[in-house]
Amino acid sequence: MLLYTENKWERTMDTQRTSLAELSEAMRSNALDVHDHLAELQAAHDRREPAIHALLPESNRFDRLHAETDALYARYPEPASRPPLFGIPVGVKDIIRTSGFQITAGSTLPPELFAGPEAECVQRLRAAGALILGITIATEFAGYAPPPTLNPHDANRTPGGSSSGSAAAVAAGYCPLALASQTGGSVIRPAAFCGIYGFKPSYDRIPIAGVIPFAESLDTVGFYLDQLAGMSLVASVLCDDWQSAAAAAPVFGIPEGPYLESAESATIARFRETCERIAAAGHPVKSVDLLSDFEDIRQRHVDLMAGECLAVHRDWYKQYGDRYAPESVTVIERGRGIDEARLAAARADRLVVREAVHTVMAAAGVTAWLTPAAPGPAPDTSTTGSPVMNMIWTYTGFPALTMPISCDAATNMSLGLQVVGKFGKDEALVQACESLLPVLS
Repeated sequence: MLLYTENKWERTMDTQRTSLAELSEAMRSNALDVHDHLAELQAAHDRREPAIHALLPESNRFDRLHAETDALYARYPEPASRPPLFGIPVGVKDIIRTSGFQITAGSTLPPELFAGPEAECVQRLRAAGALILGITIATEFAGYAPPPTLNPHDANRTPGGSSSGSAAAVAAGYCPLALASQTGGSVIRPAAFCGIYGFKPSYDRIPIAGVIPFAESLDTVGFYLDQLAGMSLVASVLCDDWQSAAAAAPVFGIPEGPYLESAESATIARFRETCERIAAAGHPVKSVDLLSDFEDIRQRHVDLMAGECLAVHRDWYKQYGDRYAPESVTVIERGRGIDEARLAAARADRLVVREAVHTVMAAAGVTAWLTPAAPGPAPDTSTTGSPVMNMIWTYTGFPALTMPISCDAATNMSLGLQVVGKFGKDEALVQACESLLPVLS
């Protein structure tokens, strides 16, 4: 993985740090006391959080966590009975309802508007023994307005959005696991900007119930880790019907054409160097023409987001429109010009494009795509960056995973490799990424 020390990026083998899987096993077996782990996290939190602003404020956060740890030990006194994420602290994005916490959706609207039953994904984490570290800051309504959260590696740059706080807290070292969501590029892009691993499963693979919607035909729950090891463990808890059977060796494709050309030239050059390394290590990599109509598909995705966002906010906007950020207003006002027939066509088109991409993959013998995770390194804090490299995969519902690969020469900021699998084949995607780890580390 990439670590930021002494004002520079340094590469270390992923196995040189304790993975989430190893951390969980250590705490389940009593090799590591959860209280001791919390003390380590608190030290990192107290040192870095005041400058990063990744979490909604909470007085006595760690006192609460220690009390909840006592209750966890009382509930599971025997190591053999402890669930898979025993004692793992989790950050929860501020659009995901979490019992005992006030959700604001990154906005100044009355928080009671967002109240309701706890999200099913949070329930699954709690049942697996996880502790809730806190609520991570999100952009307003998971949209485009820049958040107060800063990139842990450069305070002049964005951590990305909309899952800004989740990515920053994991990258800063005081949150082993954090929930995120993606409607455009809100899992994959922040992971690239912050130098961590981000996983967006296939659409609807993790239940969305209890999550404040942006566009329900697109919204997808995902999560962040600072290492790839542990990805399957967390996915097995959160995803429906996760299977751990071995998949065939992957064949990677590079989607040539206007989609890939949406990235910055320096990013494309670094991406192609990475693909050459992957091929030199013995992994099949093929260039395949894809998405010649990318710009049309992109516009349908934007239309669908705007139209469904308007439906969510119509009543709130009438009453509290003066509280909305300009970026949110732009999306909602765009939605007014999109009628129901146009929305229905965009929803149907998602499946058409999905099958078209599957057909190309079958004809070329490709099982996963390699692309840049973002068009360039993290920009300044006036924006959260462009989701252009992610939107097509969100629109079609394909699973995607960010892997840190290198640093941009001009900015010394992390770049990310986006690996995209077939729809519904999330397990094979994670295994494909695991096969790449020795090459990218």
